[in-house]
Amino acid sequence: MSEQHLRIGDAEREQAAGALGEHYVRGRLDHDEHAERLERVWAARTRADLGPLFADLPAPWPDGLLPATLAQRSGSGGAARDPGRWVPGRAAYWSGGRALRPRGLPAPVVAVLAVLLVLTVVTHLPLLLLGLGAWLFVHTRHRAARPQRARRPQAG
Repeated sequence: MSEQHLRIGDAEREQAAGALGEHYVRGRLDHDEHAERLERVWAARTRADLGPLFADLPAPWPDGLLPATLAQRSGSGGAARDPGRWVPGRAAYWSGGRALRPRGLPAPVVAVLAVLLVLTVVTHLPLLLLGLGAWLFVHTRHRAARPQRARRPQAG
């Protein structure tokens, strides 16, 4: 029995739904087609049931899923003929069996965080300056109030 005919669980279905959501966000699927494919994802029992849902879509695909059209083009399994060749959907041996994901935050999130940081600094700056002014005032008064020591004349 091939790996494509093994039963899948909720984790694989959720991953497939997430990948379809990514395609929907990028405008590759319209609302109706996205809803139809999601219904088929939740009804899927094996990886072979998920394959046709991603056959006409570029990456991202769910981990371990090679769309049917690519699997047919590359032979059985795709990577069996040339294990060094990169095949989308197959994790490399050096990644610990996990599919590679882009790292870092999306640009809009970074922009929002930068704006929030600037607003936080600007709104708290008067309080910081007031505290600094109070410290300088107390520090200079404390210094001025200290008695000066008389210098001893040096013998010599």
